[in-house]
Amino acid sequence: MRKQIKNDIDNLIALMDEAHKEIGVCEELSVECQNCAITIGTTFENDEEEDKKINCPCAGSYGHIVSKLEQYCELMYQLHETFFDENTSQDVANAIINEIKTVFGDIKEMIDHIEVRKEVVFLPYNASMWDSLESVYLRYKAEPDYDAYVIPIPYYDKTPEGKFANMHYEGDRFPCDIPITDYNAYNLELRHPDIIYIHNPYDGTNYVTSVHPFFYSKNIKKFTDKLVYIPYFVLDEPGYPYEGGYENFVVVPAVIHADTVIVQSEMMRQVYINTMTKEVGENSRGIWERKILGLGSPKFDRVKRLRDNPVDMPEDWKQKIYKADGSKKKVILYNTSVVAMLKYRQSMIDKIHSVLEFFKSNTDNVVLLWRPHPLMKQTLASMRPELLDEYLDIVSRYQEADYGIYDTTSDIDRAIAIADAYYGDASSVVALCQHAGIPVMIQNTDIL
Repeated sequence: MRKQIKNDIDNLIALMDEAHKEIGVCEELSVECQNCAITIGTTFENDEEEDKKINCPCAGSYGHIVSKLEQYCELMYQLHETFFDENTSQDVANAIINEIKTVFGDIKEMIDHIEVRKEVVFLPYNASMWDSLESVYLRYKAEPDYDAYVIPIPYYDKTPEGKFANMHYEGDRFPCDIPITDYNAYNLELRHPDIIYIHNPYDGTNYVTSVHPFFYSKNIKKFTDKLVYIPYFVLDEPGYPYEGGYENFVVVPAVIHADTVIVQSEMMRQVYINTMTKEVGENSRGIWERKILGLGSPKFDRVKRLRDNPVDMPEDWKQKIYKADGSKKKVILYNTSVVAMLKYRQSMIDKIHSVLEFFKSNTDNVVLLWRPHPLMKQTLASMRPELLDEYLDIVSRYQEADYGIYDTTSDIDRAIAIADAYYGDASSVVALCQHAGIPVMIQNTDIL
């Protein structure tokens, strides 16, 4: 049972316990005690119904308490009737009161032994970004006192005018070993989980996509004791060439509204603190120092785990990567980012075409694994519609030629795990590859 529900029930039990001291001389108290028992019983039944919806381990475990509460209510009704029956002796009334206290003692003992569990909810929206939360979820899943739920939430494409367009729900794209809870089945307001984890920082400020407004950080913080934001990306540490500045990634609604922000390193923590202090004012520094923690990114955890273990890959990937004699070609992870596409426009289109043609003529010992940003098409449709058709044509011709791998799966870490080198744009994938010890080369759109 959740702590909040248990506390509410304990408060009612305390009131009933106090009322029992005068129960034999005040008929109103017998009615109030009966109402409290009904409220507690209803609370248990409603809680069980909610637990069943989400396959909670506690579901179906309160029936014996509800039966005792029904017995208690019946005894209270009998006691209440004695106040209006002149033929009822005091001995009979005292016997009913004694039985009430015995049954109530049983109820208290049962409630005292109810296991109080903490509830942690993860609200990913894009399956390809699940790696930013996975290792945290797995740690909670292993804790005996926690119930952890992964609840993918819907998100929408946005039109160039900023209106919501197509809705996406990716609950069916998560790893098969991650149990998924339907967002319609879990009532955040009613269940009020102890902790909520999110990886979407933008609320409604992203020009390309938006989660449903109900799940904006400024709203869901009302439904939990602690809202934790972990970025879905990792950034180049200070000192590396970085394109675009940190402000666009740091000054976001989730950093403002979350109770805790977990970033990839202590150095990056200082970047966040300094950036937010500059944005809000020096007198806010203490807030960011308490809120922002440099505990590391779960994305690093997952990459390391996959690099250290055999990777399961699709059969058609294997056919391209392995030669007839069983030897392995070099795999070049080619990553194209939305930032570069938005900045370089037609030059970026030309560059992609040039790169694909180069690798098409060098397939004997090298295989290209092209992985565009998962929101590339939506970004072009929303912000660079004049480039969309040409981009889609390049993608189509690459897939038809079938000399390389086109990776649109939700698992970037698998691509990193099998890659021998990285080529492409400056992006969060670079930091992951560097962390994994993979050689990195950043492409130059001016060179074809």
